[in-house]
Amino acid sequence: MALSELITTKYPKDTLDIVVFGNDAWTVEIKDLPYLQVGPYHTNTVAGMELAMDILRRRKNANKKIFMITDGKPTCLKIGGRYYKNAFGLDRKITNRCINLAVQCKKLKIDITTFMIASDPYLQQFITEFTEANHGKAYFASLDNLGAFIFKDFESGKKRRIYD
Repeated sequence: MALSELITTKYPKDTLDIVVFGNDAWTVEIKDLPYLQVGPYHTNTVAGMELAMDILRRRKNANKKIFMITDGKPTCLKIGGRYYKNAFGLDRKITNRCINLAVQCKKLKIDITTFMIASDPYLQQFITEFTEANHGKAYFASLDNLGAFIFKDFESGKKRRIYD
């Protein structure tokens, strides 16, 4: 919510679209952020990335970024009309689709910054692989320092710094 306040007040020409993803992905308005709840969902990172990419393709902004906050464990994707789910470990079928989308984003000049909120080395390795595919950035954070990382990364991409 703090990032949305920063963008809307200090950078009114920028846009901020918020995509949330469980079994599927959907957008939410800034005003609805305080009311988001964790559901009994899997994590369809592919759907979230695809929706974010669709939104950014339609934008005329030169600077296109995806800020993804995740636990680093994609567990679901939709194939045709059916869900493929696997919550046990990292499923290569799912992770490969995520990495392919990271590569696509690089080709479309969409930077991805990932904020991972988990300390599992196995999941961190996946996020590292995902980040390398996009030549993006990854921050391995806890909930108590997540906001500082987000501000730092957003501000570093701007022409002038407000916070140090």
